[in-house]
Amino acid sequence: MLEKNEITRGKITGKSEIIDYWINIRQELIIDYSKIAGLTDNNKNCLPTDEKLNRFCETLVDYISAVHFRIYNMVKKHWDSTGFLTTDEINALYFGILETTDPLLTFSEKYSPSTIDSVNFTKFDQNISRVGEIMALRFEKEDILMNLILHSLTTQPNIPVT
Repeated sequence: MLEKNEITRGKITGKSEIIDYWINIRQELIIDYSKIAGLTDNNKNCLPTDEKLNRFCETLVDYISAVHFRIYNMVKKHWDSTGFLTTDEINALYFGILETTDPLLTFSEKYSPSTIDSVNFTKFDQNISRVGEIMALRFEKEDILMNLILHSLTTQPNIPVT
């Protein structure tokens, strides 16, 4: 995920403050995910500390909130000012992204604030793996949407001809 995010960053960074912000907060989420999913050298075959797990859950909720409320609202405000109308593709991607929200929030609710104990230990690896799959799917859709949004942000305002 981190490599794909870096590729996206390389392709579109510097073209829009909104998109740059989006990619930066996504990178923070991916790094926190890597720390608790055992993807870093220091954490392989280890359960995450309560602190790292809670940090990831907070970052996950912050990310989802920022995308759904701050980023989309900034984009919508720009679209309203230019008269840009969303396309079926943009709408489908947005709703596809929305479908990933509930499972991610469910994970966060289950594990934050939490300690990994005998009750949730047996499912943690399976759950964190599933979260990674959902995040990867979400990021693929977001990458496409980012490019469409980036294009829309460079669209000139629709000025009625009189």
